[in-house]
Amino acid sequence: MRNPPRRAKIGKRLWLLLLFPAALLLHFCAAEISGFAEWYATGIYPVFSRAVNRLTGLVPFSVAELAVFAFALFFAAALIRLAVRLIRGKGRRAAAAVKFFVNLAVLVSVAAFWFTAACGVNYSRLTFAQTGGLEIKPSSKAELKKLCSSLAADLGGLRPGLATDARSVMKLRAGSLDETARKAARYYDGMERDYPLLKSGYGAPKPVLFSRLMSRCGVTGVFFPFTFEANVNTDVPEYTLPATMCHELSHLRGYMREDEANFLGYLVCKKSGDPDFMYSGDMLAFTCANNALYSADAEAAGRIYASLDEGVRRDLSFNAAYWKRFEGPVSRASNRLNDRYLKANRQEDGVKSYGRMVDLLLAEQRAERKE
Repeated sequence: MRNPPRRAKIGKRLWLLLLFPAALLLHFCAAEISGFAEWYATGIYPVFSRAVNRLTGLVPFSVAELAVFAFALFFAAALIRLAVRLIRGKGRRAAAAVKFFVNLAVLVSVAAFWFTAACGVNYSRLTFAQTGGLEIKPSSKAELKKLCSSLAADLGGLRPGLATDARSVMKLRAGSLDETARKAARYYDGMERDYPLLKSGYGAPKPVLFSRLMSRCGVTGVFFPFTFEANVNTDVPEYTLPATMCHELSHLRGYMREDEANFLGYLVCKKSGDPDFMYSGDMLAFTCANNALYSADAEAAGRIYASLDEGVRRDLSFNAAYWKRFEGPVSRASNRLNDRYLKANRQEDGVKSYGRMVDLLLAEQRAERKE
């Protein structure tokens, strides 16, 4: 049997270009049709995401990390192949170029649709504050001071009982990072009892082999929508890991806004009853809240920081020194890219949206005061 003509082979893939307008339509429905995004996030997404997550969870390593490097190598090889054909192909140069760009268009089309279905729609769902019964409203400076003082006191109560390394910096008590990741998944599964929209049944976050490269880019974790994996930088100070793991697991459960993922990560840690996790969550919350207070009242923020337990201040200083090493053009470029990505997905504050976690912390403080 003769092989089909190259033109016919290309033609069989052209229908995949329809996925790009389908992605735009899905995005339009999510943004403009009331209730569509929430219906999708609570009905379609959990089935779709858990199925893929369980598939990629069959292996202990990050499929996402492997896929990124494999794609980079494949794309570089494709460019080299195109260049060779353009140089040596003579009369077939046009055909080689057409084939390359058609394949590229198909790839972009498929990726756009998958991204929209995997996480793009979820940017338009109802906020956790709306579904979790938290009232977001303007807060006074006194409320913010109270929040920071309360978190500082909690940290002071937790820190003396934690394990430390030779530098007297907090370290996790779990036997391995894998054990911490399994705990994060288990604690998050327990949240479904009180918050039915936080679905259980997802796998544990996965460590990234090239974590130091992530640090150079200023990244602590990544939710990869093409494999439905929560990926975590494990090179960072250990006290940050539980909260980061729970943050990425929030994205996996369909909460894409950064302020919500931060707050949910804190909430899971708080309710875990595990001192390592509680400390990690409180450290994240205190850092965000005290930074907000510093902008409003630098003197008050300084006083509260000075009141912190000595071990807490040591951990914070160690974390600051760690990230100081990676300041430079790479981290700044990564931050700008992340800022544009967030703004493109309707988070108008960009990277500043991470700080809006404080609004949720203050809402929780008011709700607890009413109980």
